[in-house]
Amino acid sequence: MKKIVLSSLVVLGLSTAAFAQAAAPDFATVDADASGGVSLAEAQVALPDLTEEAFTAADLDANGELSAEEFATVAAAPATSAM
Repeated sequence: MKKIVLSSLVVLGLSTAAFAQAAAPDFATVDADASGGVSLAEAQVALPDLTEEAFTAADLDANGELSAEEFATVAAAPATSAM
């Protein structure tokens, strides 16, 4: 019985960790200063692997911040993508 409970807890823990990694960060949460745009620094808090080059490529209007739509594109991209 103990082995079953322990195995179940391990599986639950692993599936929760995988779900947390797969979930995209919320734009409103990432926009820490509530400016309506996400700066490179704010984006890198939520997406530590985000490079300046990928951020610039996603900033389609070149205003130095990502809109909700631009951020959604970056957040959905695989971490290994260079965009």
